Amino acid sequence: MNRVFVKSSDAMAIIIMLLNLMLLCPPVSTSATTAPRDSLSAEKARLMNGEVIVVLTSLSDGVTGVSGKIYIAAPPKKVWEVLTDYNNHKSFIPKLTDSGLISDDGKEQVMFQKGRTTIFIFSRTVYIKVRVRGEYLKHLDFEEISGDFKVYKGRWIMEEYQKGQGTFLSYESEVKPDFFAPAFVVRYVQKHDFPSVLTAMKKRAESIGRTTPALH
Repeated sequence: MNRVFVKSSDAMAIIIMLLNLMLLCPPVSTSATTAPRDSLSAEKARLMNGEVIVVLTSLSDGVTGVSGKIYIAAPPKKVWEVLTDYNNHKSFIPKLTDSGLISDDGKEQVMFQKGRTTIFIFSRTVYIKVRVRGEYLKHLDFEEISGDFKVYKGRWIMEEYQKGQGTFLSYESEVKPDFFAPAFVVRYVQKHDFPSVLTAMKKRAESIGRTTPALH
């Protein structure tokens, strides 16, 4: 076997060349990488694009389940102010003819609403007295005390978005009138009227959320 002898100067040159190659071509990691997930779900993206989502479900004993969602470009504090502005609901919620706060003991409020609904050629005035309690800037729970419903209870839920720049407002309820109204009629009313309620809440909260520039 023939031996090959390399001069020390040549060996040093080869080492330097190999080091340069390692710097130019770093090793490739074999660990899997995952693309960052979108910060918004598909549903929330729809809401931020201006969509109002209302879903109706048929529950047992003729009860209708109603859920609704909307995005409001105002902080939860402003949304809370609108939800609890019982005396003025009649001034900005469609089809409400009267509303007001009856009592407030610091833990729960009692309020009333009166509205008029028209279905085709029929119309009816509906009254409801409701007990309301909740957690500040988080949720409001409500349930009928007396009025024109056998079942009327539910919850408003506020979810803060981007450190108070916006709020995802959700609504869940169970409804059954205490007067004759086929289930499909109740669903028709909720499907056509409730989006306008959510939109009214949105417009009101966004309007009071805007700050007016000071005049100099």
